[in-house]
Amino acid sequence: MVDTMALLPAFTRASRVRGKSTGAAAPVPVVLPADDEVLLDAPCDPLGAALVGAAAGDHAPVVALLAATRHTGAWDDRDRYVRRLAGFARSRPEWLDTWRSRDPHDPDGLLLDAQRAVDRAWDSPARAELLRDVSPLITAAARADNRDPVPWRLALDHARGARTGHTYVEELWEAAVRRAPHHHGCHVAALRYMASSWHGSHRECFDFADLAAQDAPEDSLTRTLPLRAAFGYLTDPCGPEVPRERLEVAADRAVALSARLPAGRPRAAEPRNLLVYVLVRLERWRDALEQLRLTGPYATSFPWDRDADDPLGRFLEVRQLVSAAVVSGAPAPGSGARPADAGRPGSEQGGRLRFGDH
Repeated sequence: MVDTMALLPAFTRASRVRGKSTGAAAPVPVVLPADDEVLLDAPCDPLGAALVGAAAGDHAPVVALLAATRHTGAWDDRDRYVRRLAGFARSRPEWLDTWRSRDPHDPDGLLLDAQRAVDRAWDSPARAELLRDVSPLITAAARADNRDPVPWRLALDHARGARTGHTYVEELWEAAVRRAPHHHGCHVAALRYMASSWHGSHRECFDFADLAAQDAPEDSLTRTLPLRAAFGYLTDPCGPEVPRERLEVAADRAVALSARLPAGRPRAAEPRNLLVYVLVRLERWRDALEQLRLTGPYATSFPWDRDADDPLGRFLEVRQLVSAAVVSGAPAPGSGARPADAGRPGSEQGGRLRFGDH
């Protein structure tokens, strides 16, 4: 039996914020799905059917699914599907290899193959060198359908891993937003590039994320980009202090988007899991409990795999933590915030990548 109250300081001790915000109260008690009902990285129905077909060696459902996203311009769905399908193809490659051999110029097959190659190289100690060899695959995928922003998201990820220069990345970014100004995946890739290139550049990351979120449509996942910036800040001890108010605004914007998404659906699971993580770090227990209610039985590996080798187990522990904190009215634990006067590293001020309009 997990001692949930003992977990409170363990989870929040690395927090770099002080104080406590209540937010909107969730009903108490909230009945959450039983532990044995919770699923990790469950696919939505269209993707699930395609994965079943691929597992049986039939690539036709995948072909139909990805072609539909391309023809309708459902770029965020397409991006999510490509990531999951490429991951599946790494362990069960026969269906993708058959598809590629039969139709080597298909835009969707090219994109999947490129994503699989980047993922494979990413896990190698020789990542940067191996990624350079993948460039022709990404180029072929981009040329296969000039409207598609997903190859450009992949190119931005590739540039981060290959440590590509800033000028080239700016060109990639401009090409990406020309195709889809508010594409969530491209914005996340750009934010990650900024964070990895200038370690501790959290204020600049927030500036970029806030501008993107303000410009995005109300139902766009890009409105959660500041939440990604908040996650990066809360999990990275480097760089200057960010005001708590900025973290609160990022969380509030994500809460507002979550309220517009259907409850208990796999498609909304990752942003809600990330929101729970940030709300717990902000010690907003009732808001976190409400997001756990909305996400229902759907846990996602990200962000819980950052703290544990068993992301599902970590998610379940945090559910217990939040429920116990709400029921008991637990006070905010002490935080390990760094001094507010921590200076900005002067060596990181020059030559920052400037992403333009969104």
